[in-house]
Amino acid sequence: MIHEVTGDILLTKAQGIAHGVSPNDHFENGLALALRERWPAMAKDFRHYAHQTHPKSGEMWVWGGVGGVRIYNLLTHEGDHGHGSKSGHATIANVNHALRRLKHELEKSELKSLALSRLATGHGGLDWADVKPLVQEHLGDLSIPVYVYTTYRAGEQAKEPEA
Repeated sequence: MIHEVTGDILLTKAQGIAHGVSPNDHFENGLALALRERWPAMAKDFRHYAHQTHPKSGEMWVWGGVGGVRIYNLLTHEGDHGHGSKSGHATIANVNHALRRLKHELEKSELKSLALSRLATGHGGLDWADVKPLVQEHLGDLSIPVYVYTTYRAGEQAKEPEA
């Protein structure tokens, strides 16, 4: 079940947070930067993972942090692994594939709740009107609450309804 909420996703009570990145992301913008500042080990671990495996757009990488938090890094953006290469824009196809991977992961996990950003609409450059139907299609029938942070308000905890 999907609940649209307003607030700061970093203050979520959900067990997991999902957001979009590129395969070569340096976590320098938006939510990725905020996550790097809060969990610097995650960004370091992602860089190591990306360097070792050269992941492709549309895939997903999951990081487990202190206190049991899980960060689902959805590779929604294009990105080359060459030295000095920059993150590209997100694509609907990448979002679709990454959400499919996320759903599969959530169905087999014991996660009780998930917070999701307005995936791929900030630095990714996509329109929420195009992304929202994919979120509903892939995550709408999950048995856990999915809190979609549609409006960001720094320092404000969202009202997340119980399951």
